[in-house]
Amino acid sequence: MQKISQCRDEDTRVTHAERSIIFNIVKRTVDIIGSLFGLVILSPLLLIISIAIKLDSKGPIFFAQERIGRNEKIFKMYKFRSMVVNAEELKETLLEKNEMSGPMFKMKEDPRITSVGKFIRKTSIDELPQLLNVLKGEMSIVGPRPNLPREVEKFTPWQKQKFIVKPGLTCYWQVMGRNEIGFEEWMKLDIKYINERSILGDFKLIFKTFFVLFGDKNAR
Repeated sequence: MQKISQCRDEDTRVTHAERSIIFNIVKRTVDIIGSLFGLVILSPLLLIISIAIKLDSKGPIFFAQERIGRNEKIFKMYKFRSMVVNAEELKETLLEKNEMSGPMFKMKEDPRITSVGKFIRKTSIDELPQLLNVLKGEMSIVGPRPNLPREVEKFTPWQKQKFIVKPGLTCYWQVMGRNEIGFEEWMKLDIKYINERSILGDFKLIFKTFFVLFGDKNAR
């Protein structure tokens, strides 16, 4: 596993803000084909999870949340609902138990997570509805994970460089430890991706993602 320490220091600047027209066309084509293929092939699983969520707890099947995308544009990111309906209100009572550094909030034994929610978060199935975001062009299959507006308010100008590209379903953070990685290291990995991004690199990250998604000990 590549060590986080190999990432560039914080004073590193993105060397190539834009890539070639060919790169952008190929990346978007892969996103469209990949998201359509995923939605069709996974449709039986999506249906089963939808029924399970509905039977497990009261509330909607899907959860739409505002996130910050490319050029700091706000969009609605879709997920399967994995928490109780009043999760945001309950969060205020749990802030002192936050286990994540920086402006992020994460805790291992979050009482807001439902029974089905524990399974779909552990397997990252809760993220599958974001294939719709990819199809719509709001996200890409590979790219930095999107942040909440309240988190971005605390970002430094250096950290905001991640918004020159579309957010993605998977990235270095996703395959290198996820919640075991601190906030600063996470941001360095995002900038690392932007500096080094390529079609071949994207396919390598997609390949690695399949090995860490199901049963990943760091998923929560």
